[in-house]
Amino acid sequence: MARRIRLVGLDVDGVMTDGGVYLGSAAGSPIEFKRYDIQDGLGIHFLMKAGIRVAIVTGRVSDSVRLRAEELGVEDVSQDASAFKLPGFMAILAKHHIQPSEAAFLGDDLPDLPILKLVGLPVAVGNAVSEIRAVSTIKLTKPGGRGAIREFAELLLQSRGEWKTVTDAYVAERSSTGARP
Repeated sequence: MARRIRLVGLDVDGVMTDGGVYLGSAAGSPIEFKRYDIQDGLGIHFLMKAGIRVAIVTGRVSDSVRLRAEELGVEDVSQDASAFKLPGFMAILAKHHIQPSEAAFLGDDLPDLPILKLVGLPVAVGNAVSEIRAVSTIKLTKPGGRGAIREFAELLLQSRGEWKTVTDAYVAERSSTGARP
């Protein structure tokens, strides 16, 4: 199954973050902050280096998500204020000619259920509700926003035999004493 995965979809609140949202305002404009885990970001980097496409699918609209996606180099982002995630996810799959059976999705709560029931590899983060855990093939131990994505990246890439290659290349790139490209 691991070799068939061409795309990993990620929910945001409760998967890429711990689910907390910081709301405030500055000069009369609303501001939303989210906390992202650095090790999860590196896990996303490793997935992409292994040739696996990563997509972010969320039921909220947030500049924070756009900024994090840009920072990570994730091109496929679907934000839907009404939490209708499935149409956005399906559009991403269609754009890249990927079948649902060739996709994994990490979820934590009920809005993720339609996607998890569809993909070839449904994954529950450690803090997922029971309905999500019930339909998931993989049940992670780490909670969202606290290493769950990294845990999944390691599991997937190890099962594909790619973990050591990707991490060795990463360390080698950063061990050079030469100038950055």
